[in-house]
Amino acid sequence: MLTTDDHRRDSAGLLYVYPVISRRAGGVSVGINLNPNNACNWACVYCQVENLTRGGPPPIDLQRLEQELHGFLDQVLHGDFLARHVPLETRQLVDIAFSGNGEPTSATEFAEAVACVGKVIERFDLKGKIPIRLITNGSLFHRNAVQLGVRYLAELGGEVWFKIDRATDAEVVEVNGVRGNQDRVLKNLQISAKLAPTWVQTCWFRIDGEAPTAQSRQAYCTLLRQVNDKLAGVHLYGLARPSKQEAAPRLSSVTEDELMLFSCQIEEETGIRVVVSP
Repeated sequence: MLTTDDHRRDSAGLLYVYPVISRRAGGVSVGINLNPNNACNWACVYCQVENLTRGGPPPIDLQRLEQELHGFLDQVLHGDFLARHVPLETRQLVDIAFSGNGEPTSATEFAEAVACVGKVIERFDLKGKIPIRLITNGSLFHRNAVQLGVRYLAELGGEVWFKIDRATDAEVVEVNGVRGNQDRVLKNLQISAKLAPTWVQTCWFRIDGEAPTAQSRQAYCTLLRQVNDKLAGVHLYGLARPSKQEAAPRLSSVTEDELMLFSCQIEEETGIRVVVSP
C-alpha cells in the first residue's frame, strides 16, 4: 500500500511516471519525473531525493513519457490499481503533477512534456476534471520556453506551486543551497501568476533546533505582500519525510501550533489565504 511517507519515484516500475499519496492534494497524485538522473539546480536541505546531484536532466523521451502515462492512467481508471495499492480513504485520483527528482522546468523539453500530458488527459476525457500541477522552485521562469510550458499548463486548467521557503538571501543559501536574489524571485513569481493560477509552497522547519526568527517571518510576509492580489494562496507545510541530504540531522519539525500562528500572521499581513499541512 502507498502511504504519504512513501514518495519513491520507481514504485510503478516506470521511468517518468510514479504514483504517490499527496497529503496536500488529498489523494493519489500521478507524478511526472523529468529528472530521472536525480539532478537539480537547487540543493534543498530537506530534499528526500537520494544521491541528489547538481545539474539538469538528460533528454526526455517524449514518446515513452506518453506511453507510460497512458498505460498508468488506464490502470488507475479502468484497472484495479487503486484497490490493490491505495488505502480506501485516499482512493481517488486528484491530480497529475510535474515534480520528481529535480526541477522539472530545467528539462529542455518541458513545454513539449506538458503538451504530451495534455494529449493523454484529453484521450481519457480528463481535461478540466483533474488539475495538472507544476511543483517548481520557480528559478527558471524568466526563460521563454518555460513560460510557453506554463501557458500550456494553464490551457489545461492547471496551476503552479511555486517554492518560496525563506525570504532573506542568507536563509535561501542555507535552506535551498543557492544564492539568494529576492528581486529575481519576485519577478519570476509575478510571471508565474500572470500565466497560470499560482500557489506559493513553503516548507517551515527548525535548523539546529532553532525555528525561523521573527525577522524571517516578517521578510516572508513583506515579499508576498507585493503580489498578494495575484496569488491563489499559500501552502504552508512542515517536514513530512526524512531528508536524504547531509544536513538531515540538523533538521527538526516545528509544532502544529507554530505553523498555525505563522499562517495567521501571513493572512493578517498579506490577505493571502493559507492552507496548512503539519
